[in-house]
This record gives sequence, C-alpha cells and structure tokens, in this order.
Amino acid sequence: MQINGNISFLEWESEFFGSRIGRFTPGGDQTLPVEVMQQYHLLQARVSAEDYESLGTLNRLGFRLAEGEASLVMTLRQTARQTGVRIARAGQIPALRQAAASAFLQSRFRAPWFNEDDCRRFYAQWIENAVNGTFDDQCLVACNAQGQPEGFVSVRETGEQARIGLLAVLPDARGKGVGQRLLLAAADWGRVRGVTQLHITTQLSNLAAMRLYLRSGARLENTAYWLYRKTDDPL
Repeated sequence: MQINGNISFLEWESEFFGSRIGRFTPGGDQTLPVEVMQQYHLLQARVSAEDYESLGTLNRLGFRLAEGEASLVMTLRQTARQTGVRIARAGQIPALRQAAASAFLQSRFRAPWFNEDDCRRFYAQWIENAVNGTFDDQCLVACNAQGQPEGFVSVRETGEQARIGLLAVLPDARGKGVGQRLLLAAADWGRVRGVTQLHITTQLSNLAAMRLYLRSGARLENTAYWLYRKTDDPL
C-alpha cells in the first residue's frame, strides 16, 4: 500500500505520556513507508469535517474516530470585568489541579488511547502551567463568597488574537452562570491586551459548552475530526 503524507513527532506529548506519539497529515507528494508509521505507538490526525478524501484515506489506514471538534470565534469590541473572577495565584494550584483532573475525562485524551490516570495528570499539569504562565499565559479563577474556586479558564495571547485553553465549572457551581462569567472575563482579558478576537475550541459532543459560547456571541467557524491509530491497529 502506498501512503502519501508526513508525520510530525510530538515531543512534549511523547515525553509526558511515555510513548512515541506523532501527528499524521495525509496527502501531498511525499511517500511514507509503512515501517515509519509503525515506529509510533500512537498517531493522531486532525482533518476538516468537509475533507472527505482525507477521512477516507485515514479510514483505509486504520485510523479510528476519537472526537469531533468545533472552532468558534468572538469579536472583542466592548467587554467588562466580571465580579468574582481574578487572576489565579500559586497558592490555588493544588485546588485547581484537583478540579482540572476531574473536569476533562471525556476529552480526546481518553480510553482506549490513554488511561484515566494519565488523562487526569495531563489536565492537572496544563492548568498548573497556566497559573505559572507556561504555554497558556494566564489562568483566571472564579471564587464564591468564601474564596473557594467555582471554575477556571486559561487564556493565551497569539498576536492580535487570544485563545482559550481550558474552561471548566466545578460540579457544585453549575447552573449559576459561572461559565459565562469566565468566558466574558477571558474576553475582557484579551481586549485589555489589544486583541480583536477570542478563539475557542470545544468538543462537538459538549453541547452545554457549545450553547454557552453561541449564547455569548461567538460564531461557529469550522468543524473537524480527530482520528487516532495505534501501532497494533490493522493497516
């Protein structure tokens, strides 16, 4: 079988999860030997939901659907500071790690490709890095009157745009508008820094998040699929 495409080695993910992980991009003129694909414990591919040719190619290569993804954007014109939302501090890291470890168990980093403990560690480390300004630039946290976290959002600036990394509301605080306050706080964070758009990515299966973003003025830009292939999947 002739395989056209290329693979990018995902260094950080490979080191974190302790296995060789790559990003496969189908198409192009470069021929990829089967032996090269077999060198990766896991190959990931992200393709537009409208790219039927690439989806067909990935299916023939043994890739399986992991998750659908929606990309949205908010135009930042007027924003306002949100009550009870502040910049997260180092002392809040243990509580935020615990919250993040439980908030994203149905993400694309789930079984059968990743085990639950690794998934928990991944998101706990992500939010700690955000508090420390690593990868994401800032973590904003919403707290109740007693100062206990009710939710968090991480944000990073990329040129004239800002992008949400993680957004989650703790179970006991759901239904109180915390998610919308966090989203609007992230928008305000971006506007203060002179960015014009806030980009958001979420799972297609996360209907509550999709409704929140659309209700808050975001527009849907595109959809995509993540597909995975493990070494022992048939080729």
